[in-house]
Amino acid sequence: MNVFYKTLLYFQKHGYYVCQRIADRLGMRAKVVRTSFIYLTFVTLGFGFALYLFIAFWMRIKDLIYTKRSSVFDL
Repeated sequence: MNVFYKTLLYFQKHGYYVCQRIADRLGMRAKVVRTSFIYLTFVTLGFGFALYLFIAFWMRIKDLIYTKRSSVFDL
């Protein structure tokens, strides 16, 4: 049971960052984006969760490729 709570805590700490970035990009509150993902998951029987994971993966890849460098010598 302890492994379950550690996994849950990890996703609570790191999983909401996707919704925060989407909300910042769209100019909305993060709470609205989170609840819309929850409703989408219940209505479409898991498609919202799959979409969430795809967006999280895409943002992670984008951050790894497009890093902001402060100087030419950071290459």
